[in-house]
Amino acid sequence: MELPAQCDSSASLSFFKWKQDTYSHSKRVLKFLHPTLYFGLAGPTTVNGSVLEAEQLFVDKANFFMSSQLAATPLLAWHQAHGARMAEFANYQMPIQYAGIVSEHNATRTAVGVFDISHMGRLRFDGPRADQLLDHLLTRRVVDMQTGQVRYSLICNVEGGILDDVLVSCLESPSGKNYFLLVVNSSNRAKIVHWLQPHLADFPDVEFHDVTDATAMIAIQGPKAIELCKPLLPASALTLGYYRAKVTDQMSKPCMVSRTGYTGEDGWELVVKAEDAARVWESIMMAGREFGVQPVGLGARDTLRLEAAMPLYGHELDETVDPYQAGLGFACNLKDRIFVGSEALIQKSKDSMIQKRVGLILDGRRAARQGAEIFDTDSRLVGQVTSGSFSPTLDKPIAMAYVNPSVAIVGTALDVDIRGTKVSSVIVQLPFYKRPQSL
Repeated sequence: MELPAQCDSSASLSFFKWKQDTYSHSKRVLKFLHPTLYFGLAGPTTVNGSVLEAEQLFVDKANFFMSSQLAATPLLAWHQAHGARMAEFANYQMPIQYAGIVSEHNATRTAVGVFDISHMGRLRFDGPRADQLLDHLLTRRVVDMQTGQVRYSLICNVEGGILDDVLVSCLESPSGKNYFLLVVNSSNRAKIVHWLQPHLADFPDVEFHDVTDATAMIAIQGPKAIELCKPLLPASALTLGYYRAKVTDQMSKPCMVSRTGYTGEDGWELVVKAEDAARVWESIMMAGREFGVQPVGLGARDTLRLEAAMPLYGHELDETVDPYQAGLGFACNLKDRIFVGSEALIQKSKDSMIQKRVGLILDGRRAARQGAEIFDTDSRLVGQVTSGSFSPTLDKPIAMAYVNPSVAIVGTALDVDIRGTKVSSVIVQLPFYKRPQSL
C-alpha cells in the first residue's frame, strides 16, 4: 500500500494505524517463521517515512536470508514477478503479502482470494488396506469413509499429544481404484513421514508416496470462489458439497478438487501436477478479474484463520496439547476403536481440570501476541495467549488462548498483559467470524 496523494490528518492517522497493524503482523508472522530475521528488524515509529523504511528493511533482510537451499513451490517465479514479499516458512520461500495483509484479507472476505499452499505436505496411500492403516493412525474413523469424503482429523502420539492436524480424503483414481490423500502441515511433514515408517512396515501391502514435490496446491476462497470456477471446472466438480472431493480435470489435465479451506469462507482447494501449476494459477487469476480476485499471502491467511478460530500448529496445537483441551473432541472417534493414542485420549476426555481453548476480544487497538499472560480480575495468572491479531473484519483486537477451566466461560472478563500493560478483554463464543449462509 502507498500513502494517498491527498488526505486529511484523520485519514492519514487512520491509514498509518492500518500500516502499523499490517507491518506488525508481518513481523509477528516472520517471528514465527524465521526468528533470526525477526530479531534484526526495527519497528515503525512515525508517519513520515519510517514505516516505509522499516518495511524496506523487512524486504531487504528477508531477501538476504533467502538461500538456494530453501525449497520453492512451482509458483515461486510468479510470486517474485508480482512483487510478493517473501519469507522462509517450513524451509520454503513463501509469499507473506502482495498488496498488503489487510487488502488481501478483505478481498477474501468480500470477493475472492487465491493462495499458493503448495508447501503443505501431500501423502498418498494406495492398497486394499490403506483405510485400515489410516484408521489405526488417525483419531477420526477412516474405514467407513465413502469415495469423495474428506475428514478433518488429528495424529496423536501414544500419550495423546497432537503430532499434527490433517485432512484425509478418500478418492477414486481415473482407473477406478480408491486411494487416500493425507494433507499435513508443512512444518510437520518430515516428522510425520518419519513417524509413519514403523507403521507402514506393519502394512506391507500399502503403497506410500510423498507426492508433495510432484504436485502443487492452490486454494480459491471467498464468497465469489464458486462463481469464479464455473468456467474452469467440470459441472460434476462444481456440485461438490462441503468437505467433499473429486479427482477430475482442469483443461484436460488431472486435478483433485475439494470443497475445503482454512479461511472461514466457502471455496476450493486444488491439487495439480507441479508442471501445470503456473497455467492453472494464471487461469484462475484471469477468470477472477471480474470478481476482484487477489493473490493472498501467509499474513492474511493467518488473520483469516484466526477470525474463523481455526487452530494453527505451533500455536494452538503441539505435542503438549490434547484434542479435548483444544476443543477438537469432535475429531476423536473413540467408540469401538483402537488407534495410536486412543487409550490416553479416553482418560483425557474425562479430565475436567485441563485448560481450555477460548476466544478473547480485547479493548483498545493493541493486539496480544503469542505468550502474553492472562489474569483474572484478582490478578491471578489463569492462562496464556496462543494467537492474536487485529481483526480487519471486526475492527478490534482478537486472540485465542488457553485458560483455566474455572474462567473458561463466555462473558468472563480477563486482563491480558501486553508488554507490561494490562488490557481488558472478555471471553466470547468461537468462532469470531462466521460467513453468512447463502439462501
